[in-house]
Amino acid sequence: MLKVMRKHAKYFYVLFFIVILSFIFWGVGTVDKTGGIQIAAEVGKYKISAEDYWKAYERTSRFYRELYKDKFNDEMEKKLNLKDNVLNSMLNEKVLLIAAKETGISVSDQELQDAISHEPAFMNNGAFDRNLYLNRLRLNRLTPEEFENGTREELTATKMRRLIELSVDRTDIDATSAQTSGNEQAAKMISDAMLRDRKEKAVISYIESMKKKIKIKINTKVIT
Repeated sequence: MLKVMRKHAKYFYVLFFIVILSFIFWGVGTVDKTGGIQIAAEVGKYKISAEDYWKAYERTSRFYRELYKDKFNDEMEKKLNLKDNVLNSMLNEKVLLIAAKETGISVSDQELQDAISHEPAFMNNGAFDRNLYLNRLRLNRLTPEEFENGTREELTATKMRRLIELSVDRTDIDATSAQTSGNEQAAKMISDAMLRDRKEKAVISYIESMKKKIKIKINTKVIT
């Protein structure tokens, strides 16, 4: 299993962002306000519905299917532990939201509007097209309010993630990469790769420490 994880590590790095993208385009992120929805997990006050989980899973599965073509089969999916990784990414996003609130991190209305208006999917001839924006939301069965809520949470989680990454010191990384390779360009590539790895580990470590303080419930019956 560890061999498989190492082999596909660079793709697991983007899993978090794939799932967040699912939050935006499927309307995930808001606290559930209805009574008849099956809940897959709860992270503090945040709830993840079974429907939202399966939509995020399908989006992620499609990513790997396009990446590996015919090689992506049931066996590879099990080795990648895809279902658990999708759920864990969704839990992590909620943990980052809770951490952001505790830290005082938020996203202003201006930041939200800037992000939406500069989203390539909503641009026509280099400019934001409101009709295109509304049509795309309609195709995904989303209201502007639902999309904005999901986008705000995505931006908030990203802000918190970047704050954690800023705590990583790259001084010793540069020194190590310089010793490893005498070539300046190769040394920079090694340094950047080591820094990305260390940042990711810092984020994961922070999230895991936060999880110990947050009440998390997982309903395995609805996601098996």
